[in-house]
Amino acid sequence: MFNAILIDKTDAGQTVAVSQIDEAQLPEGDVTIDVAFSTLNFKDGLAITGSSPVVRKFPMVPGIDLAGTVRSSDHADWRAGDKVVLNGWGVGEVHWGGLAQVARLKGDWLVPLPAAFTARQAMAIGTAGYTAALCVEALVKAGVTPDQGEVLVTGATGGVGSVAVALLKAAGFTVAGSTGKASEADYLRQLGADTIIDRAELSEPGKPLAKERWAAAVDSVGSHTLANVCAQTKYGGAVAACGLAQGADFKATVMPFILRGVRLLGVDSVMAPKALRLAAWDRLARDLDPALLEVIGAEVGLGAAIAAASDLLAGKVRGRIIVDVNR
Repeated sequence: MFNAILIDKTDAGQTVAVSQIDEAQLPEGDVTIDVAFSTLNFKDGLAITGSSPVVRKFPMVPGIDLAGTVRSSDHADWRAGDKVVLNGWGVGEVHWGGLAQVARLKGDWLVPLPAAFTARQAMAIGTAGYTAALCVEALVKAGVTPDQGEVLVTGATGGVGSVAVALLKAAGFTVAGSTGKASEADYLRQLGADTIIDRAELSEPGKPLAKERWAAAVDSVGSHTLANVCAQTKYGGAVAACGLAQGADFKATVMPFILRGVRLLGVDSVMAPKALRLAAWDRLARDLDPALLEVIGAEVGLGAAIAAASDLLAGKVRGRIIVDVNR
């Protein structure tokens, strides 16, 4: 038996609770993992609260991330004792996820835990930080360099934004962080932000083409914010878009793209191929100061994760929520 958060759905509605589950109920997979830590992402918050139909199969153990140790494996790449990380692949949506003491997964979904991080630190990073690294990789591959000007990070106090600020600073960029939380300015400066922008400057409908401000941007917000970011990006710049915290709509025009050559780079973390995942984790291991993870991450136990999910969606959380699944 092991403990897990279990989401179920009946005619009366959705139920969520920490439950004891028999290991015989674990789903199919060729690797069984003793989970050390998981984390809460925006998608986990939606799943646990039922705010959006994220879960597509019931009952479901949520948690799109985990870090732990292989207990047994029928996969050629993994052996008992290996330290591994999982991000995405529909886990916590259609396959039981990481908010549990034990998980059974496909070995193809796993990557090695970088030697630079403990399992707890890897979950302070989680899908949010891994997505931030994918965004920075996308901008660098697009040819964005520090000498071209400031790089904007929207939703800068969130999980993606916090890590993106730190990674961009480590890569030599001048970073502007956009946030609606003026009280978090010192936090963002500690991560590496050079300038703090009030999100109100970007969150309302704006001009199709505005004054050039940013060489590039990482956007996890979407909606009017993304449209304004594109409208204010410099000639030849690039915007890595990975989220929809403000909304999934994108009420923009083609003007930034056809008159300034701005490039909109879509970044997906769920189904990203292994090569991109390894490159992202390599960047994190090389450029992210582990000491910053103590600033970015706050820890809760498995039971407290249910209430923390509501706080996350309500915008009450700064940085990352790490979940110790064994307490």
